[in-house]
Amino acid sequence: MFKGIKKTLSALHKDQQGADMVEYILIIAAVGLPLLAVIIWFWHDISEAVDNWWGQIRGASGSASGTLDPGDL
Repeated sequence: MFKGIKKTLSALHKDQQGADMVEYILIIAAVGLPLLAVIIWFWHDISEAVDNWWGQIRGASGSASGTLDPGDL
């Protein structure tokens, strides 16, 4: 019984796949968390910029209903 446990623990100790996965998660967190913080910090400014941008796109389309006219294509 102890030989089986020792064999399993030895295999887990030699396995590097788990360590690689932890490194990938840490890299993603190192990039993602600051990006999330910037988005939260500037949420109001980003929202206003997107609203202005979307308003310019809708105003330039020439149709009030949001559908495309055949002449626009």
